Amino acid sequence: MPEYKFNEGQIIKELKQYVDKTYESHYANGVKRQATEIIIDQGHGTGFCMGNILKYAQRYGKKEGKNKNDLLKVIHYAIIQLSQDHY
Repeated sequence: MPEYKFNEGQIIKELKQYVDKTYESHYANGVKRQATEIIIDQGHGTGFCMGNILKYAQRYGKKEGKNKNDLLKVIHYAIIQLSQDHY
């Protein structure tokens, strides 16, 4: 395993925990399809993802105690966008 310089291993671990929690949350628990899936299926996925990336990036530093979660959300929406474009 490479020696990471910027705590990438720990950050990726925390990102996975964050994403796992989104699938366990009350928004996703027990539903067959998440709202994000419906938005993507209607052809609005890119705008939705990019809009949320911008929203949380612009909010960074403005809500005390939310910086880490804002960045995790940015990364998660980027992953969702990547999944639409490349997988």
